[in-house]
Amino acid sequence: MNTVPGLLSRAVFLRWIALAVVALGALCPLQAQSQVPPRFYWKTLSGTNAVPLIVTSMSGNTNPFDPALTVTPGADFESTLVLAGYAHIFALFDRAAMGAVLLPMGRISGDVITPGGVPVSQSVSGFGDPTVEFTLNVIGPKAQKNLQDVSRFEPGFSLDVLADLAIPIGEYDSSQPLNIGQNRWYGRIGFPIVWQIGEWVPGRRTTLEFLPAVWLFGDNTDFLGQTLEADPLYQIDAHLTRDFTASLWGSLDAVYYNGGKTTIDGFEGSKLNNYGFGFTLGYQINDNIGLTFSYKSTASDQAPDDLQMDVIMISLVSGWHPIIEGFKRLQSE
Repeated sequence: MNTVPGLLSRAVFLRWIALAVVALGALCPLQAQSQVPPRFYWKTLSGTNAVPLIVTSMSGNTNPFDPALTVTPGADFESTLVLAGYAHIFALFDRAAMGAVLLPMGRISGDVITPGGVPVSQSVSGFGDPTVEFTLNVIGPKAQKNLQDVSRFEPGFSLDVLADLAIPIGEYDSSQPLNIGQNRWYGRIGFPIVWQIGEWVPGRRTTLEFLPAVWLFGDNTDFLGQTLEADPLYQIDAHLTRDFTASLWGSLDAVYYNGGKTTIDGFEGSKLNNYGFGFTLGYQINDNIGLTFSYKSTASDQAPDDLQMDVIMISLVSGWHPIIEGFKRLQSE
């Protein structure tokens, strides 16, 4: 049996490649605290596919399905969100690109204060607004089109452009203030950055990652019979990630929000100016399945109109590539 360049055996090489296939991270419900997990924008072999199952438990004073994170002072929400999705990595003009489709579903319950100041207890469940995402690398290594490209890959400093768009077809009832669907178009433009620190060897990889982004919102023209508008929401995510072993990694996470002021028929709310912190642990169960656990919480949340949110997220992501799976079958034979 021939050996692979770089003095790696074929078995070790294929395992390293297979681990890289699922290194695109855990797809994230974009509606859930408008936050993306670490290592989501890592690059891997073109043709890779991934399917996630993500369960998120959230509590706080904002509807977690609302990416504008509109604060309802005095409210107390609890929710469980389940996300199903599909992502595909491909090459476009020799640059790495990714397309993803995400479908949120779940339930929310809690006490809500209506615009008229009337307290209402509510519980809703169903499907949210599906989201499509597209990312394209513009600075950094070219797309990984074959196994040799993967073996030589190091991100160095990479910069992507991303665009998200949510389609307002989720379940919505205009007679109630709390909904899973948002009854408006919204989306995001961002610039994911991955900065490699040190050598790029499984078990010793370290990255510093940033995602500056802006969320843009259309109007909800039927919010309790009124028009709800939201200013752009500016957001910066930051992650310091580190491999503990070839299969176990962790991250320190931070996020900052500014803007997103809501107006309901001319009555203006307060804009966000909040930050939060958290951590993430990721474990590679095998060559195709990765498990991630995250906890995040807002920190600047003492005032009644400050954003208050606690989030626990557990994700199970299955990734595969036809070529890798074929090589693994041949090897087993």
